[in-house]
Amino acid sequence: MGKTILVTGASGKLGRLVIDNLLASGKIAASDIVAGSRDPARLGDLAARGVQTRAVDFDASADTLAAAFAGVDTLLIISTDALDANQTRLRQHKAAVAAAKAAGVGHIAYTSLPNADTSVITFAPDHLGTEEVIKASGIAYTILRNSWYAENLFMSLPAALASGTWYTSAGEGRNPYVARADLAAAAAGALLAAGSESRTYTLTGGQAYTNGEIAALVTEITGKPIAVVNIDDASLATGLAHAGLPEGFIPALVSFDRNAREGLFDVVTDDVRTLSGKAPQDLKSFLEANKAALGA
Repeated sequence: MGKTILVTGASGKLGRLVIDNLLASGKIAASDIVAGSRDPARLGDLAARGVQTRAVDFDASADTLAAAFAGVDTLLIISTDALDANQTRLRQHKAAVAAAKAAGVGHIAYTSLPNADTSVITFAPDHLGTEEVIKASGIAYTILRNSWYAENLFMSLPAALASGTWYTSAGEGRNPYVARADLAAAAAGALLAAGSESRTYTLTGGQAYTNGEIAALVTEITGKPIAVVNIDDASLATGLAHAGLPEGFIPALVSFDRNAREGLFDVVTDDVRTLSGKAPQDLKSFLEANKAALGA
């Protein structure tokens, strides 16, 4: 029996892709992979492929969570989706790290975000706090600072295409969008290579783009023009409210544009290739492959 790797959030899109990459690697037996989820009933297809499945709930008691991590050598903590003003996400992550230490886990990998120490994104403190707790644990670690998913563009581009106008406060800020599949491949590579060393990687696409450049790509692909209109943060927040977005989400969405405008997304590395062995998909080919999701 080889090294045992547990992936939390395994019923989610990223977690599932990480496990798919581990299985496809040929470097680890399915029986040495553990898929963790609050609802392991959703993992039946992975169990059928020989993957272990376990209930992993960061809100469970300390003993229950430590038991879920028993026998695990390397743990991937995929950040939870508990985005609120009560630091729920950070509390959950702290519980997971404490349980990992209690269970004797030898290496923790964690999905963070770029420039966690300076980012102005509303939930960046959750990520920075988690990084700090992992480092303080004394457990060897791999921090994966994931750039913005290329899939996130589908939150704004379909409406922009439909109206012909993309309102943004990002200005000329650049963002090296990266496909979820490339982040998953890099995470799998990091898990397979994990040992006693601690490292931090920033996972990005191969090129950073302004929204104007992205709009030009979309126009080339769809034949439909998009006018990018730069406004201030307050006007963007007002527009999002008028569009019917939930009030609680608006500050986070505005902070994304501000983060880009202030250059805090604008970093391009070769870390995806380093960890996965292949270059990330370029944004144009990603958008072409997902043309239907643009609503074009």
